[in-house]
Amino acid sequence: MIQSSPLARPLARTLALAVTALLLTVTAGSAVRAETIRIAVGTQDTTINCATGGLLIRELKLLEKFLPRDGKYKDATYAIEWRNFTSGAPLTNEMVAGKLDLGAMADFPGSLNGYAFAKAGRRSLFVSVLSGSVKGSGNGIVVPKESAVQSLADLKGKTISVPFASTAHGLLLRAVQAQGWDPARDVTIITQAPEVAGSALLANKIDAHADFVPFAELFPWRGFARKIYDGSQAGAPTFHGALADADYAEKYPEIVTAYLRAGIEADRLVAAEPETYAELIETITGIEAEVAYLFHGPLGLQTRDVTWKPEYRQAVKTSFETLKLLKKADSDIDLDRFVDDRFIRAASAQAGLDYEVRLKDYAQAPLVADDAGTGLSITDPTRVAQIWVRGEPKVRHYASPEAAFAGLATLTREGREARAFYAQDRQSGIKLLATQAWFVRDADKHLDAFLLKGDAEAHAARQGGEVIDFAAARSGGARLSAR
Repeated sequence: MIQSSPLARPLARTLALAVTALLLTVTAGSAVRAETIRIAVGTQDTTINCATGGLLIRELKLLEKFLPRDGKYKDATYAIEWRNFTSGAPLTNEMVAGKLDLGAMADFPGSLNGYAFAKAGRRSLFVSVLSGSVKGSGNGIVVPKESAVQSLADLKGKTISVPFASTAHGLLLRAVQAQGWDPARDVTIITQAPEVAGSALLANKIDAHADFVPFAELFPWRGFARKIYDGSQAGAPTFHGALADADYAEKYPEIVTAYLRAGIEADRLVAAEPETYAELIETITGIEAEVAYLFHGPLGLQTRDVTWKPEYRQAVKTSFETLKLLKKADSDIDLDRFVDDRFIRAASAQAGLDYEVRLKDYAQAPLVADDAGTGLSITDPTRVAQIWVRGEPKVRHYASPEAAFAGLATLTREGREARAFYAQDRQSGIKLLATQAWFVRDADKHLDAFLLKGDAEAHAARQGGEVIDFAAARSGGARLSAR
């Protein structure tokens, strides 16, 4: 039997220890690379302006397309979780509880998110805008269809419901104060979720209801309410955006960037085929495609925009101030730390977009189209009208409301039906459901559309003409088409 020398034994032990250490190092490195990383995202599917930060990313599996697969993520496994909410408050609760890493919501509940994290001794980050309006459109106030109320001024002494702690709540308070009213004495404000408010409006149990996207358009579309106030009248910018748990964002910045990159891709797809994705939104949420197109189609009610425009930063600041007024917060949050554009800038660069150029671009989603009647190029977006014909995959575009009404008359004679008729408000530029609009018809039979009867009357007084409703405008279009 051969025995090792006394000198060889320590050397063998040293070699064995070195090999063991090397194996442990390799194993540990493999464990890091093989980490299972949770990506838990909170969405608001029925708040359709969050679609490019949730529903569309999920349904089209866009996040999987852009997740990092190299470097420290080379062997990582992703556990993607999606949870849907009807409003921002419960989504925030889940984020603060550590059950969600990312979430999409409006400016007002997003600010509440920042306060909730701070109260828990932690931080969240507002990382991107998804869709918004520097004018404030998107939020609105509706009344029962047969109500005599025509404007906010008619609601003094009335009961108005609103989802508390929502962006619409902030709008309502600002609108009431702009009237010079005391919100505690001159109106009665009660809390009511959208699904409850719809039934209450239908049964005439409330005088008015204020709500966020898309309910101020959805309820009129469904035929039991009329919109009498649009957020653009308040002049307070509003938006929906994406938030991230700050600890998660610092640990996995590439994942947050990938999520926003997926959102940019969703935005590109919607811009290219708005009707297709409006139909998908209806399939998932039950929100009619005609209403989704009102927001996401060209010249839409709000603009899909990922950049942190000064107006959107101001919207967050205004939300802070409103929260203090409501005694929902008693301290400030550092706006420049809370609004963090590092990730959306990185995602924009990956997508080949110039963030600075988009930051300066305030245009609505553009319409590049020919008039469906004449075939001529449409050059003036302020008078555009559109018809979505039942059975047709694409919306028809017209250079003017009168041209669209003539087209509608032709469709009727052919036994065809319009799914939806859209017009642009001559004063604010926002897209309208034309069946709910007022029109001014001048001596030359030209038509201009308005959301509010008062605005139409003021325009007619200045420019001349008569104020008519949709039915009268349609009748005139039928006569014009028959010539």
